[in-house]
Amino acid sequence: MNREPTPASQTTDHDEQEALQRMICEGLAPIALPAADAAGLRSRLLQRVGSSARRHAGLITVRAGDGTWRGLVKGVRSKLLHAGADGASVLIELAAGATLPVHRHQHLEEGIILRGSLQLDDLNLVPGDYHVSPPGSRHGRISSRSGGLAYLRGSSLGNTRAALGELIGGLLPHAGPAAHTVLAADGGWEMIADGVEQKILWRAGAVVSRFYRLAAGGRLPAHAHDCEEECMMLSGDAYFGDLLLQAGEFHFAPAGSAHGEINSEHGALAFVRGHALVP
Repeated sequence: MNREPTPASQTTDHDEQEALQRMICEGLAPIALPAADAAGLRSRLLQRVGSSARRHAGLITVRAGDGTWRGLVKGVRSKLLHAGADGASVLIELAAGATLPVHRHQHLEEGIILRGSLQLDDLNLVPGDYHVSPPGSRHGRISSRSGGLAYLRGSSLGNTRAALGELIGGLLPHAGPAAHTVLAADGGWEMIADGVEQKILWRAGAVVSRFYRLAAGGRLPAHAHDCEEECMMLSGDAYFGDLLLQAGEFHFAPAGSAHGEINSEHGALAFVRGHALVP
């Protein structure tokens, strides 16, 4: 049975969208290329892929779905992102009501709350808050009333001997060097390029930990790394050359590597630790 055409007065947005999609699909019919042109196009694409692969050699990117979560204690799990001489970079997640024991840091440990909240003694940390503990400092009990996820850099997690040493060190009563906290609500932002701001969090010699905030269309120039640089994308997304990093993803660039221009179409917020970038 033939379907009666829909009167114009009864045409819906859905009908219009279907008609538009049919028109687009008809216009996207494949175009046959001469064999020589097809071979040349394929060759140029493969050259570009090879060039990108060479530029990215040595770079480490951990996507949000990559890696393995491992249980630590009841209600607490972690995922290793990168292990280095100055401790590991990890994600750590606490379920509601979970706690971590008192411990003493072997390395400079930096932490950023990604989701939920964590309580460090009387300090309540929420998304975007940054906390750094120098070597030798002692952390009291860490807990989460409602559950929380954090990124840690300089952690002993993943190294059984180092983690055990931190737990034993936590039994000693003295507090050690003072920790430092920068809240998300704190100021300190400075414009360093058109559409790009930075917020310095911590300095250790020539190495700087900071937030970069890119507005939509913000750009930073291509640059080489004379020391290790690591990045945790906190929100939004940005291209590092032709490598796209999205919220929740980790990126590590070893000394001697390079990044292409950094830019963001939609805006981004990232934690970056490395030598100061001069635009």
